[in-house]
Amino acid sequence: MNIIFMGTPDFSVPILRALARDHTITCVYTQPPRPAGRGKKDRPTAVHAWAETLGLPVRHPKSLKSPEAQADFAALRADVAVVVAYGLILPQAVLDAPGHGCLNIHASLLPRWRGAAPIHRAIMAGDEETGVCIMQMEAGLDTGPVLLRAALPIGPTDTTGDLHDRLSEMGADLIVQALGDLPGLTATPQPDQGVTYAAKIDKAEARVDWARPADEVARHINGLSPFPGAWCDIAGERVKLLRAEPVAGQGAPGTVLQGFTIACGTGAVRIIQAQRAGKSAMNSGDILRGLTLPPSLG
Repeated sequence: MNIIFMGTPDFSVPILRALARDHTITCVYTQPPRPAGRGKKDRPTAVHAWAETLGLPVRHPKSLKSPEAQADFAALRADVAVVVAYGLILPQAVLDAPGHGCLNIHASLLPRWRGAAPIHRAIMAGDEETGVCIMQMEAGLDTGPVLLRAALPIGPTDTTGDLHDRLSEMGADLIVQALGDLPGLTATPQPDQGVTYAAKIDKAEARVDWARPADEVARHINGLSPFPGAWCDIAGERVKLLRAEPVAGQGAPGTVLQGFTIACGTGAVRIIQAQRAGKSAMNSGDILRGLTLPPSLG
């Protein structure tokens, strides 16, 4: 098929590679390069870099709202547009331009977790499973009918980083299947029941609150790993906590019980992986060889 691909971050890259193997990608749309790194030089997106590696033409408009941008898009005469974590709202004229419209790869089991941060929110809420949906896009936020879906269990210590990689590969397999079967697929409207919204992650919610129950604290840590990273204060140093599990234990919230096990409002959590400022992530045993924990954490 003749495809327009629209994506931006690392999550989109395995899907771009999979489509490039089996189909003709007429053009890749991605977000514009933005300042990054110490020198604050403009850096292309992950999708932009891979598209160039694959020899694909790239466009990075700041908006698709202008008649000119919409005419340029329509002139590509694509059979379908595949959209995954693109980051721009698609006007109706763009949604209608390809012969088969625009298909979105969304990392949740819709209608649960529509919106910006479905992987983070699924872990933080304690969901037992997540997955990928191939959705026919319409004007509403992730409201379109679903063509295909696949589920994935969430393990007790899975982080957003873990699921990010698995769901990206799952999305690549599922969109290849969807495009192969597209004429015969039935678009199933999403039910009105069970709708939830995955609000964008705010760095202000990253500090750990030890007064919460242990299972909530562990999910908070795992859900925000690796970015932005839940954190706590250890003797005046901000330390990121990257993987945790609830365990038995009791004490005043924040009390260090044994090793890197911390008392919570009920129960305790064992920190499995953490990261000090300016250093790499380490398992708890390694990090405690260079870090002495006080009696209580902030």
